[in-house]
Amino acid sequence: QLQLVESGGGLVQPGGSLRLSCEAPAFTLGLYAIGWFRQAPGKEREGVSCINNNGRSANYLGSVKGRFTISRDNAKGTVYLQMDNLKPEDTGIYYCAARSSYFCATTMSLDRYDYWGQGTQVNVSS
Repeated sequence: QLQLVESGGGLVQPGGSLRLSCEAPAFTLGLYAIGWFRQAPGKEREGVSCINNNGRSANYLGSVKGRFTISRDNAKGTVYLQMDNLKPEDTGIYYCAARSSYFCATTMSLDRYDYWGQGTQVNVSS
């Protein structure tokens, strides 16, 4: 059983930045690919980014490419999502999730991830 805890959400103006963190036990984190998902009000949860177990490969939702950066520090037990140039449509609850694989899947279907954090709220508004 892998427990994940997100933090770093908050209220930010358009064009601003936030860095989200996802914490897990350091001695096991390196076994998992980690994804970030978000869910806006009235919308389905969607995949934002995924990083493979060793941090050498990552992918992104098209609308966040060039603005968001996923990274990880397995020794610290943390995965990050750096979000720059935030837009109102980035608003939502952000979740990190672990997949029981070293590798990200070709699609970020929810059922391909086995462990989920509780979420952290991101509000982008002027």
